[in-house]
Amino acid sequence: MLKDNFNDLFYLIMVARERSFTRAAAKLGVSQSALSHAIRGLEERLQVRLLTRTTRSVAPTDAGEALITSISPRFQEIEEQLIMLTDRSDRVAGNIRITLGEHALHSTVWPALKPFLTTYPDVNVEFTIDNALTDIVSGRFDAGIRLGEQVAKDMVAVRIGPDWRMVVVGSPGYFARHGKPQTPHELQHHNCINMRLPTLGGLYAWEFSKNGQPLRVRVEGQLTFNNLASRVDAAISGMGLALVPEDCVAGALSQGQLETALEAWCEPFQGYFLYYPSRRQHTAAFAHLIDALRYPAQ
Repeated sequence: MLKDNFNDLFYLIMVARERSFTRAAAKLGVSQSALSHAIRGLEERLQVRLLTRTTRSVAPTDAGEALITSISPRFQEIEEQLIMLTDRSDRVAGNIRITLGEHALHSTVWPALKPFLTTYPDVNVEFTIDNALTDIVSGRFDAGIRLGEQVAKDMVAVRIGPDWRMVVVGSPGYFARHGKPQTPHELQHHNCINMRLPTLGGLYAWEFSKNGQPLRVRVEGQLTFNNLASRVDAAISGMGLALVPEDCVAGALSQGQLETALEAWCEPFQGYFLYYPSRRQHTAAFAHLIDALRYPAQ
């Protein structure tokens, strides 16, 4: 029974992950009809429906989701063991998949990884830019990178960057016309540049802290973006106020294109951490990548 079902179970995981027979077949290198036939055969043998198929998408049934949740870690363990067997030579090689946000990549990861990739040319790293809190296990990522407060407690977390802070910025022209807010609550009288969150499509509530006391403020304005660069550009253009990472606007601040406001309410917080499941066995490539990213002060 195991021999008959092994490939079909792996096919099931891939179809559920891709939410598409077409995309899963392309990644597996099999025909769509062969993949569909295999899944139907598995459902007939188990006498349970595992996938709900529509003309536009494919999704696991409750039974299918329960089965996939149970077997996915086992397939990953097998894959890791096979990688470990081929990882015993002195040659450091392999593929590493990481999910992270736009700011984390440019501010922290990419500067540290450039020399790593030069030193280990046989290591391939795939980055998926996603500001949502991606499930790295179901997404088959080797690791994720998020702020310390966002890392789940059951993950191994390695600090890879210093504390940093968000700052409220606007152009000198904007402040000349509208003045500077003295408290976060005064932002309701200003044209604020919003950020659309990837999860649930909501708007990001601006977060502040003074003397360790947190404060969240909902703001309004003409513009909403889902990326960082556009918010900075809009602020420089005098279109409103933006709350952005300080390092992203250091040049614009020093050149006088932007000015800050509410400095006392913009306190530093924990920086970025690389995280991965506690049961993960390190390949040599992954271990070297952790060493390359590890924050020196840790």
